[in-house]
Amino acid sequence: MNNRHFVYILLTENDTFYCGYTNDVEKRFKTHLLGKGAKYTKANKPVLVAWQKEFCTKSEALKEEYRIKKRLTKAQKWDLVLS
Repeated sequence: MNNRHFVYILLTENDTFYCGYTNDVEKRFKTHLLGKGAKYTKANKPVLVAWQKEFCTKSEALKEEYRIKKRLTKAQKWDLVLS
């Protein structure tokens, strides 16, 4: 069983961000590239994993995913990616 928990941010070809949770970033990115990862990335093709962070628990990771998706502006997401 995989006990790794990641939050990741993808940069899309439209210069937008997609944030998600997974236990395997590389596998999840490949799924997004196939248009099967999420409705958003089906319409907005991802070009790279711009940021990722590992967490000790799924709960911590999901809280961070929520914070990034709901509370950060695009400029703040850029700051996170570039830090």
